[in-house]
Amino acid sequence: MFVYQRLKDVREDADKKQEDIASVLQITRQQYQLYESGKREMPMHHFASLAKYYNVSLDYLAGLIDTPRKLR
Repeated sequence: MFVYQRLKDVREDADKKQEDIASVLQITRQQYQLYESGKREMPMHHFASLAKYYNVSLDYLAGLIDTPRKLR
C-alpha cells in the first residue's frame, strides 16, 4: 500500500477532514492534500506528529505493516 493511501484511510477512519489534519500539522489544507495525493513527500516530523495524533506506529502509517499498533 502506498503511504498516501494509508494517510487518507487513517484520516477517514478517524472521521476527520483534510482541514482538520492540516490544522494539526499547522499547514494549509492544500499542502496536506498534496501529501495525501502523493504529489509531494511529507517530512518525517509530520509523520511523527500524525503517529502521535492517531496513536499508531510509524510503520503502520508508512504502509509497512497492515495491522495498526498503538503507541501506548
